[in-house]
Amino acid sequence: MHPRLRSLILAPLMTLALLAMVGTPAHAAAWSSSDRWGTWTDQGYILYNNVWGSGHGYQGIWANSYHEWGVYADHPDTGGVKSYPNVTWNVDRRISEITDLTSSFEVDVPNGGAYATSYDIWDVNHDYEIMLWMNQHGPVGPLGSYQTTTSVGGHTWNVYRGSNGANEVFSFIRTSDTSAATVDIEAVLDWLDNAGWMGDVILGDVQFGYEITSSAGGLEFVTNDYAVAVN
Repeated sequence: MHPRLRSLILAPLMTLALLAMVGTPAHAAAWSSSDRWGTWTDQGYILYNNVWGSGHGYQGIWANSYHEWGVYADHPDTGGVKSYPNVTWNVDRRISEITDLTSSFEVDVPNGGAYATSYDIWDVNHDYEIMLWMNQHGPVGPLGSYQTTTSVGGHTWNVYRGSNGANEVFSFIRTSDTSAATVDIEAVLDWLDNAGWMGDVILGDVQFGYEITSSAGGLEFVTNDYAVAVN
């Protein structure tokens, strides 16, 4: 066989093999990236690969829309968060001006590795970080110390409070894992206000994704549905 003809035949096969290795879905995604800081915007939502931790491995992200996306991550079995691939919606409104803020999701997550499926919510000045852990696996835990257990926003949480040196961190760890739910985020914000932990700040980003510590051998995380509603 002529070498050029051989290359024309083998190239598509090699490409398919590579896509299978990195966990790209069988159907063609509208966007994909293996860049650590790869981003893509869809209807105002921003998808972000966000491989930020030291000692990270490979991670690829794909998306058909802001509510249908996923990642294939192969990070070593070592401590420390390696990445937080996420979808972001920017609110940019003072909390007192928000009458309703909810979000819903449905995910498929692996049985191995160390990670948390989590919301990460910020004020515009990044003085406060609110994490809502919806499920977790492996040796991972929240920053700070345990404060209380409370039912708010449609869920029951163990609440932790701490600081990472740059901002305060409030972590709400769901007492039982779930891979599909609706969360009343406004109710959580009101709870923090009533507790005297956070005032009437301007809310910035509402992020949702996977805080991955390890995924040795390669694991897939898939968001089947996701949305934020704010009024």
